[in-house]
Amino acid sequence: MPSFKLFFFSSLLLIGLTACVTNEDTKSVEGNAADIYLQLGVRYLNLNKLEIAKENLQHAIRLDNKNAQAYNALAFLDEKLNKIDDARSHYQTAIALMPDDLGIKNNYGRFLCEQGEAEKGMVLLTAATTNGLNERPWLAMTNLGRCYMQLAQYQEAEAYFSQALQLNNNYAPALLEMQKVNYHQGNFMAAKVYLQRYAQVAEATPESLLIAAQIEGASGNPGMAKHYQTLLLTKFPLSAEAKRFKSIK
Repeated sequence: MPSFKLFFFSSLLLIGLTACVTNEDTKSVEGNAADIYLQLGVRYLNLNKLEIAKENLQHAIRLDNKNAQAYNALAFLDEKLNKIDDARSHYQTAIALMPDDLGIKNNYGRFLCEQGEAEKGMVLLTAATTNGLNERPWLAMTNLGRCYMQLAQYQEAEAYFSQALQLNNNYAPALLEMQKVNYHQGNFMAAKVYLQRYAQVAEATPESLLIAAQIEGASGNPGMAKHYQTLLLTKFPLSAEAKRFKSIK
């Protein structure tokens, strides 16, 4: 019986507390819960558990439909699922909610460049690189360089990759892009230097193995080129890069 009384008292206390909650309190609780689901969604996204990530991000938005970061993360997830129209819509919502957010500008700018809308993408990325409040400008600088790469404007691209590495000399994506830009410009020795630097700070990916094979082949090292080709085909046989290599063999 004492336990029943305790349960009954606790129930009354809960009812009393609930009755005192205002609309603002409810919004605050929902906002906090939305942030928790956002964090879970991002964590599962990083683990490439896309369906679970999507469920959490969508739930975050249901709790707080003005959560710009949830839309930003969901847009990135849509890209992974190749749902380009959905990604565009979610990026547009995110930037409409938080037009000055540097992370959203970086992601949406990169997305636009990859969709062939370089001019629009560069506006956002340039704004992100020149903002003095940006604590990680090398992210946007690297993406801006990639924009120029797609336009085959290699000198401009290299300038932005170099700036990114001056700020963070171990930033793997910029090191990978420096391999590419030097390869395209015929600077094979410089490309190999960046290949070695990249290998010291990052794990191999299909993209990095493909460019490594191309660099070594162009440098007159067929043995090393074959080594990287074999790694690509054995470690990542289903990758787009492996399929591309098989198609040109």
